[in-house]
Amino acid sequence: MKRRQLIRQLTRAGCTLLQSGSRHDVYLNPRTGQKQPVPRHTEIDNALARHICKYLGID
Repeated sequence: MKRRQLIRQLTRAGCTLLQSGSRHDVYLNPRTGQKQPVPRHTEIDNALARHICKYLGID
């Protein structure tokens, strides 16, 4: 999955960028209070993308 697609999916679900780093960005789901790092690679493995969404409480 492209990183841009994952970020678009996270922001549409209400997640916000909490912290920007050199290798990862941290996104926060304000409804659940969960934080999850998202790598800055252009391609993100589908299993990792599913894990990020599941942890943040997104379908």
